[in-house]
Amino acid sequence: MYCVKESVGRLNQHTVLVGHDVSFRINYWGVDSNLTSNPVHRHSSFEICYVLSGEGTYLDNGNIYSLYPGTLFCSRPGITHQIQSEQGLFLFFVCFEVDEGKSSREYVENYLSMAKQESIIVYNGETSSTVSLWKSLLVPLQKRWAVASHELPNIAHALLVSFLNMFMDNEGEFKTNTSPPHFILQQAKTFIRDNLEKKLSLEMIAQYLNVSTRHLSRLFSDGINESFISFIRKERVKQATYLLKTTHHSIKEIADMTGFGSVHYFTRVFHKETGHPPGRFRKEYH
Repeated sequence: MYCVKESVGRLNQHTVLVGHDVSFRINYWGVDSNLTSNPVHRHSSFEICYVLSGEGTYLDNGNIYSLYPGTLFCSRPGITHQIQSEQGLFLFFVCFEVDEGKSSREYVENYLSMAKQESIIVYNGETSSTVSLWKSLLVPLQKRWAVASHELPNIAHALLVSFLNMFMDNEGEFKTNTSPPHFILQQAKTFIRDNLEKKLSLEMIAQYLNVSTRHLSRLFSDGINESFISFIRKERVKQATYLLKTTHHSIKEIADMTGFGSVHYFTRVFHKETGHPPGRFRKEYH
């Protein structure tokens, strides 16, 4: 099913996982195809395990939990625990800690909360995105199907972040203040970049996306802290800058291609944004 040695070897090359809001230090990645028991012990960091196959028991802080395929369980920092199985368990596991110096306070506090949670077992997790991410990190028997090595850090980071959803008690998806941009906002930004030569208006794009103008305007102000008009202006200047650097189109042609409409307006906006009028910018660049 999986090439154990190759999987462990590849994964343990990635002991530091850096993200925008949270970073991790990995103590070890592991895959054990036949774990029968280990001593009662504890860690100073998190250890998360997934049962691919087999049955057994997990002792955690004096409580005993049943283990069977599809089970995820969390060994919290400082808590004594032990795994036992008569027939052997096929386990994936990772031991990690949050790099507090490179992580936002919110993420640090949430992993601290996770360390105090009583819900340490998740049953029937085989169809979860967490398990899908974990399996994608491993080398299958058909080795050509393995994820490229350079993609492993991103997937591994996503896996460790996903543990918050799996083990936190709160209902629904775990949320932070740094929520990802709304997909409608992404659609709007893409439409604008692809149609800069047109007369773009809030009403036009809201109608295209089937949302209200008020909602679309709020997505820009809340999502990227920028107004709809400001975003279009900057995208037009960005595209005009590219055309001035890489083409021989006239200033008027570039003004038309980027939707400014007139050379005078183009020159005024471009000068304000870059500090140079278009002609001088092109001359100094070259």
